[in-house]
Amino acid sequence: MQTFQCTQCANLVFFDSQVCVNCGSPLGFDPESLTLLALQSIEAPHPSALNLEDAVNDTTAPTAPVGDSPLIVQSHWQLNNAMGFQIHTQQPVGGYKFCKNHIDAHGCNFLLAASDSHDYCLSCRQTETIPNLSNLSNLHAWITIENAKRRLFYSLAKLGLKNTQHPPKYDFLEDIEGQDPVMTGHANGLITLNIAEADDAERTRRRINLHEPYRTLLGHLRHEVGHFYWDQFFIRDEWALAKFRLLFGDERLDYSQALQQHYQTPQGDWQNNYVSSYASAHPWEDWAETWAHYLHLIDLQETASSYQLQFAIHGTQGVLCTQVENPFTTFAQAPQDDSPQDISHLLNQSMGISLVLNSLNRSLGHNDAYPFALSSPVLQKLGFVHNAIRRYAHQKNRATLPDQPAVC
Repeated sequence: MQTFQCTQCANLVFFDSQVCVNCGSPLGFDPESLTLLALQSIEAPHPSALNLEDAVNDTTAPTAPVGDSPLIVQSHWQLNNAMGFQIHTQQPVGGYKFCKNHIDAHGCNFLLAASDSHDYCLSCRQTETIPNLSNLSNLHAWITIENAKRRLFYSLAKLGLKNTQHPPKYDFLEDIEGQDPVMTGHANGLITLNIAEADDAERTRRRINLHEPYRTLLGHLRHEVGHFYWDQFFIRDEWALAKFRLLFGDERLDYSQALQQHYQTPQGDWQNNYVSSYASAHPWEDWAETWAHYLHLIDLQETASSYQLQFAIHGTQGVLCTQVENPFTTFAQAPQDDSPQDISHLLNQSMGISLVLNSLNRSLGHNDAYPFALSSPVLQKLGFVHNAIRRYAHQKNRATLPDQPAVC
């Protein structure tokens, strides 16, 4: 995830920031330009020109606390670009409005055009079912999950996979006493997530019980959306499906039986060919796990690039110095056709960043943040995922075959 600068004062701000801590400007994320914007009210003076303490005490001004700073909630907002940053989209006529979940729960900073007939942003309206929010723990879990889903939305949009007509849908459900437990999974375009995964202690318990080295909320969403895009890429293209089977195996293998076999007798040598033990259970899970790791590495590398990270690794060949590249810049500079792109240099950079990250974690007394060693077959699969995305995105952009699966 890249970092941003406040368009009012140039202070460092972040993807989920709602107020600039330097100038007090309200911040909103524009999902069209994928940019965080400083805003000023169209109907009222800009909050930075007001005494914020007085604004809080003014009962005539509707306010909503965001962190330690109040945010005056207005219906329409316009860009405050005092720094003159280049914004890669035009401000909509009539300005912006915040997602309804920002106004109701202070849990979303995405913007819509003020003239948009929808109340919810592109990300929030992908959610079809939410838990009972009168339960405070459910409310906190739901906000945490939606924050993670917006990060996923950003990554997919950067990869050219923002589909506003047929996006993945989400159900965020709680376990109810006397009913079957909610199972996290994907079926027919709908991703179901048990909100217990938003609880750090519960997620850690499940990670330990299932002998997993790594389990995160964002990782769950990335994995499940991988199943969604498997359907988009391969289900209607026999040639692409044949390519998939050569690398990942035949997905017609009985899924339930394969999972049962995995949990009874997991493969002991999975590291030779798979990114995780679970990936060895079935070709569908191999794809979803590899897809999720591709998104992990791309996001990690974009973050490192945003901070202009340089690192050096000492080895038998001497000292290898690396300036981290922005993977999305490399992605955009690829030939605008469907020929495969070699991403070995990007993967090498990502592996180097993971070494730095893991070493920093150990210095703080934590376990490795990225506890994986990727074999050559896994690197090949990651390249396959990359080129499947490129092909699909190019087809969508050309609009010649808008609903056809990708060919790798």
